[in-house]
This record gives sequence, structure tokens and C-alpha cells, in this order.
Amino acid sequence: MRMPIKTCAVLVLFETACTSSGVLDPHGPIGGAERSILFDATVIMLAVVVPVILATGLFAWWFRAGNRKARRRPDWSYAGRIEFVVWAIPALVVLFLGGIGWISSHDLDPRTRLPSSSSPIEVEVVSLDWKWLFIYPGLRIASVNRLVAPVGTPLHFRLTSAGVMNSFFIPQLGSQIYTMAGMATELNLQADDQGTYPGLSAQFSGDGFSDMRFEVAAISPQAFAQWIDATRAHGGSLGPEEYAELARPSQKNEPRTFAVVSPKLFEAILASPGAAPRENPK
Repeated sequence: MRMPIKTCAVLVLFETACTSSGVLDPHGPIGGAERSILFDATVIMLAVVVPVILATGLFAWWFRAGNRKARRRPDWSYAGRIEFVVWAIPALVVLFLGGIGWISSHDLDPRTRLPSSSSPIEVEVVSLDWKWLFIYPGLRIASVNRLVAPVGTPLHFRLTSAGVMNSFFIPQLGSQIYTMAGMATELNLQADDQGTYPGLSAQFSGDGFSDMRFEVAAISPQAFAQWIDATRAHGGSLGPEEYAELARPSQKNEPRTFAVVSPKLFEAILASPGAAPRENPK
């Protein structure tokens, strides 16, 4: 027995959505909670969608031309029970969806810290044309287009833009949030499983937008400590002059690291977006 082509296409799309590196394949608490909200909202909305689809077919079949039992009542205009059902179901759907939105908007507030026995790792994010700069202020190191983090440890992001507005998004870990010049937004995420997860810019920002991507390497705490040592041993500094060169528009940038970062570089970028920050006094 052959399966219809349309049915096969639907199954392929559903399987791809579930197995691809997207929002339906979360690897962190925020991503998992967002997927649950998506599924719950879909089930609630089906309470209206499914009966309407079934009723449409039923009415078309019952009031067909050949059915002599169907009565035509052109003067009928109101029935209290029918009106109650017709309006009660959508009202309940809106109520349930509103409740989910209200609760989740507080539980998943980007600024809310994640509960954990481990101290969060501070990461400062700067969106450039067309690349991502990740600064680890507590470690005094930085990387471009590659975010490395230990598994099971919360990440507290502070984000800004050195130019146009952009959008920071790691689909498998959770929330998308904007980066804006002269402003600092906050985001808290965590990776629960080891692996490499794609990150991207979800806001069109010019010629190099399509290649403004980065990877998130979620590794063990031991491997993270080794990466820190390797980054420091690799050398390279990121001061005002190096940042001015880095901030120039460029496309398809390969990941790179910096062993030393000027103190409070993020604050300097935040205070003067689009300009090369001055050296901070020690």
C-alpha cells in the first residue's frame, strides 16, 4: 500500500522539525520550557481548530442537495445554547492562552537568573558588522564567532551593538534578544548537553547578514578550563586599537580568540557605539 505524496511530505517536514537543530530540539532549560509552551498553545488552539474542521465537513454533508431530512429555516436567527457554545469555547481558548503567556512571560524573563549551584559565567556580547564578539570579563579573554561554555553552568549575557540593531539567537538553547547601540540587554541561558549548537543573527543588518553566524561549543568543565589555558597560551590582545580594526565591516569571519582584553572594554563600547573606545585608565 503506497502512502499519498502529500502525507509523505507532511511526515518528512514533521520529522525534520523534530530532529533538526532548531527550537523543537532544545538542549537547555529555557529552550525546553519554550518548546513546552509551543506544544501547549498548539493543543489548546486545536480545541477550536479541530471542531471547526469537523463541523465544516458535517454541515456540508448534512445540508447536501440530496438530503431530504435537512430542514431549511431562513427565518431562524438565534439559539441560546448554540450561541453559548460558539462563544464559550473561543473565550476559554483565549483565557488559557492568556494565562500561559502571562505566567511564561514572568518565568522566562530574559533577566531572570537560572537556579543553579554553580556561579554563572559572565559573557559580554557585541554585535559587529558582520560578526559576534564574546568577552569573558571575569577571565579577561575574548573570542569572535565562537562561544565556549561548560555544560550545566548558567550563562549571564550582557549584550549591545556597535552599530545597527541586531538579534542574538541560539535556537536550541532559548530566547532571542535584540542588541542595540548605546543599550545593554540581558539574557540567561544554559546548555545541559555537550555538543555544538548554531547561533545566528535573526535581524537583517546589511550585506553580510546571511553569514553573521557563530557556534556554541558546550563542553565539560574540565575541557572548558583547558580551553581557557589554550586561549591564553595562543596570545593576542584586544585593546582599543585592535578593537577598531576588528569593528571594521567584514564578512565570513573565521573564529579567533584573544588572550588579553582591555578592562571595561564593553562599557567603553556601550558608551560610544560605532567609535573606537579610548584606553581605560587603570
